[in-house]
Amino acid sequence: MTDTDQGRKPRVHGLGGVFFKAQDPAALSQWYARHLGIDAQDWGGALMFWNRADTGESACTVWSPFKADTQYFQPSDKPYMLNYRVDDLAGTLAALRAEGCQVLDRYEESEQGKFGYVVDPEGALIELWQPAPDDASTAPPA
Repeated sequence: MTDTDQGRKPRVHGLGGVFFKAQDPAALSQWYARHLGIDAQDWGGALMFWNRADTGESACTVWSPFKADTQYFQPSDKPYMLNYRVDDLAGTLAALRAEGCQVLDRYEESEQGKFGYVVDPEGALIELWQPAPDDASTAPPA
């Protein structure tokens, strides 16, 4: 039974990011731009805008290759990390801990919002993101 089946608001409301390791992130970004139209910005990634199904609010998914030797995905040895958008990071992490999930003590806060981390049963690092309410860096272009 899902959260919505039980009449509760879902914990995750969208895909916040797709991050993966690459031998040459800049060259790979250029390939994706040329062949698939993914417009990588100067910082190396791209923002893909969409509207939330539950509220209609504007949101985005971040797409970004990382250097192959990045340590950011640890403790996972997977070559990728998925990021999911949440409205209540603290509540989501507390619920996951109570359910016996492997929630890391790692926590980050920046102008983009708050980030927490959980490892799924197959060892992949999952980043949970509560976007900052007025983060202009992830707003759609005017």
